[in-house]
Amino acid sequence: MVTRTDMSEARQRLAESDFLLVDIQLPDELPTEERPIVHQLGLEPERLTWFGREGEPARAEFLGDRAGFVVPVINGDEVTHVHVVVTERQLITVHRGPVKALEGVTGRLGQEQPADTAAVLFLLLQDALETFRRDAVQALLAVEDLEDEMFEQRRPEQIFRLARLRRRAALLHHVLLPYLQVTDELFTRRMLSRSFPEERQRLAREFQHSSRLVLTEIESLQDAARRAFASHSSLVSGEQNGVINRLAIVSTIFLPLTFLTGFFGMNFDYLTNELESRAVFWLLAVGLQAIVLFIALYVLHRTRIWRRLRDEEGPDGPEGR
Repeated sequence: MVTRTDMSEARQRLAESDFLLVDIQLPDELPTEERPIVHQLGLEPERLTWFGREGEPARAEFLGDRAGFVVPVINGDEVTHVHVVVTERQLITVHRGPVKALEGVTGRLGQEQPADTAAVLFLLLQDALETFRRDAVQALLAVEDLEDEMFEQRRPEQIFRLARLRRRAALLHHVLLPYLQVTDELFTRRMLSRSFPEERQRLAREFQHSSRLVLTEIESLQDAARRAFASHSSLVSGEQNGVINRLAIVSTIFLPLTFLTGFFGMNFDYLTNELESRAVFWLLAVGLQAIVLFIALYVLHRTRIWRRLRDEEGPDGPEGR
């Protein structure tokens, strides 16, 4: 039996049934004078002081006849923490705002027909883990598409989009890793106990295996984001090298011309007294510069430097990309 209700009916529902999944959606802001949720539900307050309290970190605890979890879930663009308490008879979830992952759990209960509340719990944990996997795969594909776009044509907004995807990967890793550490510690300790049923050990092992796969996919996303940043830096460096090479060639061409201009601009007696005719002026001031320019262009053509720079500006060069 599945019940999605508010706080006012939750305690009554819990008292009526032996096997019940109660999903409680809290308002975004609770009144300050409101009693703690554990008191309102009739639970043991000294053992569940954290239950329903906003801002609680990831948690996985075995409390004798029950277990408590704070499960992170990717809910759209945000991370929502779902508080879970499970006993042999009941499973209670508390969260603020709607959570799509819980709607998927309730939809699968009729199909999979779990045997007990522990099976429902692992179903919920797997669906919460699946939200991280889907988000990581979607971000990974976005990084790869963005990297392809950069090689086609680099634009300033691409680095901003890439930075957002890198921050998204860091957020997924930062949220999921502490949660997996506490759950792995709990399930490993419980599987060492002889009182832990074999079927639940199988479910715990499946969850641990799935969690490692999801963590690996998030780390792959982080690696892909770092590679994309490295590719962007390489493209920028290639373009800068091309610009520097062109400036160096232009400087080489005009360096002799600058020297001639400076030399003939000096007030030496020979330059001012002997080189007075117009023919000498055109021969030395203009003709000599034209000869130097022709020689520089010829050297560039013979060494194929100019052709190489022209190819870099084509479709496959830095500017073409």
